Amino acid sequence: MPKTSMTPAHQPRTLGDHTWQDRAACRSTDDHVVDPELFFPEPDETDKIAASKALCARCPVRRTCLEAALENRDRDGIRGGLTEEEREPLHEDLPLRLDYARVNAVLAGRDIHLTKRERETVERAAFHAGIPAHRLAWLLKITDEHADKLYRRTRRRLRNATMPTATPKKRGRPKKTAMSRGDVRAAA
Repeated sequence: MPKTSMTPAHQPRTLGDHTWQDRAACRSTDDHVVDPELFFPEPDETDKIAASKALCARCPVRRTCLEAALENRDRDGIRGGLTEEEREPLHEDLPLRLDYARVNAVLAGRDIHLTKRERETVERAAFHAGIPAHRLAWLLKITDEHADKLYRRTRRRLRNATMPTATPKKRGRPKKTAMSRGDVRAAA
């Protein structure tokens, strides 16, 4: 039977955790020196860009580096294997990100930076799972009162989503219908 290698699933970093940087390929060590300027090339320095991207390509924490750059709004230099220009659309789309690994990590009690959309998903998932408001408050680092308010909003949204919509009544004159000869006689 052939051997298969399993790469561990990406674990979102917790807030304030910078230990991932110790595993970065760009980190200088005793036997390996990396010039930090390599990651801040000018747009026309294609050789520097290619060299830094090649280093990023073999980095075990490339995705974490990219996420940290996006979350910290770091727009300078090459991060996570992407140039400033390549990251720009990601910066713009960040509020719309919905990564269920991040949502699940928060529900498991990890302190993860979330987008607005991910926070709303945590709120909805916690509500459906019957997690008490005080626990939601702890998970999202908000007050108990705010968590109560979020649950009220979730209940209202769910209630409104399940209510049947009424067909609006047509206004105006009734529609004329053609009467048969028998109908005309009965009317007379």
